[in-house]
Amino acid sequence: MRIPSLDDRIKATQRPTNQRRVMFQSWSELLFLHWEVDPAEVQATLPDGLTVDTHEGKTYLGVVPFYMKNIRPRFLPAVPGISNFLEMNVRAYVHDKYGRAGVWFYSLDADLKLAVRIARNVFKLPYFDAKMQAQTLDGVTNYTSQQKGSSEVAKFLYAPEESAGSSEPGSLEYFLTERYYLFCYHPKKQQLYSGRVYHEPYPLHEVKVGKYSDYPIELAGFARPGRLYDHAVMSRRVDVEIYPLQKVE
Repeated sequence: MRIPSLDDRIKATQRPTNQRRVMFQSWSELLFLHWEVDPAEVQATLPDGLTVDTHEGKTYLGVVPFYMKNIRPRFLPAVPGISNFLEMNVRAYVHDKYGRAGVWFYSLDADLKLAVRIARNVFKLPYFDAKMQAQTLDGVTNYTSQQKGSSEVAKFLYAPEESAGSSEPGSLEYFLTERYYLFCYHPKKQQLYSGRVYHEPYPLHEVKVGKYSDYPIELAGFARPGRLYDHAVMSRRVDVEIYPLQKVE
């Protein structure tokens, strides 16, 4: 097993040259909320082939609500009604045996049923139907999500403050946000897959958070933190290139 070096993490931010892009999309008004958790708790949930990733011996669970916009396959335009929706994910930070640092998703809530079906079937990701609403006025985002079958509405109210620029390699912000691999597992095939994304480094802002919820972490199967988040930051927008899944051999 190879532990990712800082050079490995920086290299992952570069656009792939040996894969063809399959999709384009934009992510906007992203709120990154993180709680520190015991790395052993995360490791116990991971499939074979993945190891919990740490920064200075610590790891985190993240809750990330945002807007998905202008989603389109390669060579096709965005389609009104299906190219824009809301998404909120619960995520942990992992790496594979090759030292590729990425994200492991426990849940991805979305308010577009077609997107949920495609993501589950094609990308093998744990998407869930949810009732979601969001509005951004004068830079303030009011965001709610209720996963289908859940008993509580997760509410978020947040606004950017001064710009912090892009994160410094090696910093906690870099560890939490600059992630260009995702991993997923096909239980029937007992196969681990990785996927790449590419975008410019996140333009980050310090953030004022008026409302937040740690309930999504409980839905993901972990103990609810029941305390203030340990880290918060936001980004207004990145334009993203999506690459196909590949087997992790």
